[in-house]
Amino acid sequence: MNIAIVGLGLIGGSLAKDLRANGFASKLTGVDSSSIHRRVALELGLVDECLPLEDAVFEADLVVLAIPVRALCQGMVEVLNQIDEDAVVVDMGSTKAEIAEAIQGHPLRKRAVLAHPMAGTEYSGPQAAVSNLFQGKAAIICDRDDSDPDAVRLAERMFQSLFMRVVYMESKEHDVHAAYVSHISHISSFALALTVLEKEASSANIFNLASGGFRSTVRLAKSNPTMWRDVFEQNSQNLLDVLDNYLEHVQDFRNDIAQGDFQQAFRRMEQANAIGPILDQVFESTVK
Repeated sequence: MNIAIVGLGLIGGSLAKDLRANGFASKLTGVDSSSIHRRVALELGLVDECLPLEDAVFEADLVVLAIPVRALCQGMVEVLNQIDEDAVVVDMGSTKAEIAEAIQGHPLRKRAVLAHPMAGTEYSGPQAAVSNLFQGKAAIICDRDDSDPDAVRLAERMFQSLFMRVVYMESKEHDVHAAYVSHISHISSFALALTVLEKEASSANIFNLASGGFRSTVRLAKSNPTMWRDVFEQNSQNLLDVLDNYLEHVQDFRNDIAQGDFQQAFRRMEQANAIGPILDQVFESTVK
């Protein structure tokens, strides 16, 4: 399997690392606009060579697009314009509706599989690539019926070789759920970081008092702002809906505290505890 990975950041680099280790890929070709990313990816052995997009796509059986969502629409069209009709292209973006619309009606639309591996860290670049990043996580395949069955099967095989759970959704449905389960977490983390930085002018106080709970809640604030700006832009309407809902709950807690109604705050926290068994189940599936 000759695989071209376009975008040699955390996702593309980690994917290359695992597909080489599990033998799914016989050759890995990298494509990246950054000369630094290309150099580091080669030095780390993530890919066998780096080529311009046209050359990499020409030789590939499978093209994986792991580039920022802002570039995905144009990037997918560009790749579909160049791939062999037997090749498959899979994108890894965290929003789907816009890219689905962008490639609708393309002659080779059925060779494209829209996917989103629900995996990542707060770090970026090829140096952030880690083994087993995807293990136990969900891989969302969107609009399955719009792709050729053999293209979907190849995407499924790739994700299953990474020990991922494959889930199927429609693009618009995916973007709604991603806003609630993934994107709001980053906004909350960014907002908390700004709140703490505004109040705690001394970094020593943060260093001395920050516990595991604070670190786990705010760690996403270290994420790449460019990447998340683009995600927020592409999924803005769904994000506004979830933000309105989230702010209602924050306001409820504020009202309880202002009114001294701590029993009501207790009841809200009890209701929130229902997330526990769900997260335990997710953790168990991840470590298996």
